[in-house]
Amino acid sequence: METSDALKLIEKYYPKDSEASRYYHVHANAVAKATQLIIENNPHLKVDIEKVKIMALLHDIGIFLTNAPAIGCYGTFPYLAHGYLGRELLEKEGLNDIAPVCERHVGVGLSLFDIEKNKLPLPHRDMQPQTIEEKIVCYADKFFSKSSPHPELPKPIDKIIHNLSKYGDDKIKKFLEMENMFGSHYIYENFR
Repeated sequence: METSDALKLIEKYYPKDSEASRYYHVHANAVAKATQLIIENNPHLKVDIEKVKIMALLHDIGIFLTNAPAIGCYGTFPYLAHGYLGRELLEKEGLNDIAPVCERHVGVGLSLFDIEKNKLPLPHRDMQPQTIEEKIVCYADKFFSKSSPHPELPKPIDKIIHNLSKYGDDKIKKFLEMENMFGSHYIYENFR
């Protein structure tokens, strides 16, 4: 798959005239740009930049199936379900190598323990990022919120940590491990 194919797939589910399309494109493009910056600033990672960009563009493909009217989505599922729904959608499209990122980027990843302990409306399986590519997308995604007044601008680290604190210290620790692995100053420098 190439970037142009990913963009066509997005348009299939997010027609240009739809309310959700604007939110989706702003968010997905910001995350894709951040993943590119992460890779460029960490050449030792030796990842396929095109594949990661495609993963970033498609990571939230399932949001239209959720009930999130604030971002133009009028589906029936809770927003938290967008990850596994996106994975199912991409698997139906034959994108089995990219599909897992959809469910593994949520939060900083959800363990089976998290899902069972919190009785989350999700399939009972581990949904934590496993590959370096998935970790890059997961990390980049934390900087951007579709419902922010400025969804194209990265959130400050302290706001990300505050948002994660609701889910436990282990989530903050995972994010800080990614921050240590990838860095972030260059993200803020390139989104002004």
